[in-house]
Amino acid sequence: MITLALIILGPLVAAALILLIRRGAPVLALLGAGVSLASALTLLSRVAVGARPSVELPGLPGLPLRVVAEPLTAMLAAAVAVVGFLVMVYAVGYMRGEGDLPRFFAGMSFFVAAMQALVLAGDWVLLLAAWELIGLSSYLLIGFWFERPGVGKSATRAFLYTRTADLGLYVAVFVLIAQTGTSEISLTLEVGGTAAVAAGLFLLLAAMGKSAQTPMHGWLLDAMAGPTPVSALLHSATLVAAGTILLIRSFPLLPPATLVVVGVAGGLTALVAGATALAQRDLKRLLAASTSSQYGLMLLAVGAGAPVAALFHLLTHAVMKSALFLGAGIFQHARGSTQLADLEGVGRAHRLAFLGFVVAGLALAGIPPLSGFWSKDAILAASFSSPYASLFAPFALAGTLLTGLYIARALRLLWHGEGESEPVSGTRWMGAGLTVLTVLATLLGLALPPVAELLGTESPEETLPIATLGLVTALIGLAGGWALPADRLLGPLSGLAGRGFRVGGGFDRLVVHPALAIARALGILDRGIHAGVLAVGSVALTVASASRTTDDKGIDGLIAALVRGTRELGGRARELQTGLVHRELLLAVVGGALVFALLIVGSIGL
Repeated sequence: MITLALIILGPLVAAALILLIRRGAPVLALLGAGVSLASALTLLSRVAVGARPSVELPGLPGLPLRVVAEPLTAMLAAAVAVVGFLVMVYAVGYMRGEGDLPRFFAGMSFFVAAMQALVLAGDWVLLLAAWELIGLSSYLLIGFWFERPGVGKSATRAFLYTRTADLGLYVAVFVLIAQTGTSEISLTLEVGGTAAVAAGLFLLLAAMGKSAQTPMHGWLLDAMAGPTPVSALLHSATLVAAGTILLIRSFPLLPPATLVVVGVAGGLTALVAGATALAQRDLKRLLAASTSSQYGLMLLAVGAGAPVAALFHLLTHAVMKSALFLGAGIFQHARGSTQLADLEGVGRAHRLAFLGFVVAGLALAGIPPLSGFWSKDAILAASFSSPYASLFAPFALAGTLLTGLYIARALRLLWHGEGESEPVSGTRWMGAGLTVLTVLATLLGLALPPVAELLGTESPEETLPIATLGLVTALIGLAGGWALPADRLLGPLSGLAGRGFRVGGGFDRLVVHPALAIARALGILDRGIHAGVLAVGSVALTVASASRTTDDKGIDGLIAALVRGTRELGGRARELQTGLVHRELLLAVVGGALVFALLIVGSIGL
């Protein structure tokens, strides 16, 4: 139980201490990430021998919060902890000389803690909370250099895109809890029928937003405005991974009809984002588009009915892509830019960093015996064995081809050209993080069979013809990307791909801008209704005030005067009751005389 809690509390407490003390931020961040890493690896070893620890905390009435450790969640927690710690080590060197380090390292630590809470969540309420927190953390980290032109806009755009798609998760969770009466994830996945189809499609919407799937992939390119360690963490094992993790965990819920939609969405993204990566002229934007494409391949594997293949590639992609970003950060420091035109030949001046970039790039392209070969081979095998192989297999092969093309293009531009460069400070820290991730990108494929065994499942059946076809496709892509410029490879699609295939202004113009316009119109309407309500209220208050004045000075005054008159009349009448007999007789005689006189007068008148 303590080990399970420390995975989240380690970086969370570190973030709190950094903000409180405001000193030693890198050390505290490393300590928090280290505690999370040690706890996650310990937990994974315990789960591997059959332990299933869990924690239940008070939550909403009848909906407690649950943190659970099972093979899948323990494995994901270990992946987040490993990448988070190594990126944090790299960030110590990368951020040297930058201002406001407490805000940066506190944000990074909080980001890791929120992601750990998401992967370990055993109920939908906690998962929703963690889902929102990683969105907030990414917004703050992407906008870290908010004073620079365009950075704030990029952070806001990323936040709005993901928040819009988050509505799908809310609706899906509502459907699942309403159907089952519980928020426990494992129990809600037993839902079937129409509810399963609806919930599955809404979960896909949420996943597409977080994992930057077409047509919601454009925000990820703009997210490169943040520091490179943020990009490495965001693209590998945290924010962008969250959408795919959601679908992998929800796979038992997804009916065949929904799986087809998932596979098609992933396949289209692999093509669109892969071509976008090939056309980019900025290294970090190229890697960002590549991230969308690779997560598209993972969704393709889920749609093909092989979530274990998607998990394999998620784990290998985490180390490959973070290594690529860390190498890009070193090149950025060396040349003061991430534009490919400015980075030509930088690999000659920083050969060790370039070597790490090459290994990670070839692994991503699927070259054996590197880790990406095994995970991409699993996706190809799943695509060819799917009932929809005629649809899914071409997507998988095209995604593999495009990966080779844009990786080779980047390697060629980084190697050819002048090798002169500015000295880079903090290279020991940056090199340490990059080195370990490069080793993992090389060897992690060996761990995939034990991963399948731990999950109690089998990886897609791999055949020599499919593996050979995948390797040949990757080699053709690498050769073409090295030999031919992107404009020739893409032909008439070059300009459109460079803009991220934004047709008619893209998703921003077609969806985001109209949505914001509607929101502004509704805001104006809301303010008008509010003003109208205030006006009616003002009139009502005036009427009430006049009524009160009338009541106080009118009716109340009349009643008070009547009471006073009655009391005075009663007082005078009381004076007549003296108790003296002779006076009473006198009054009786006088009264009788008056009555007699009136009767006489009346008779005369008749």
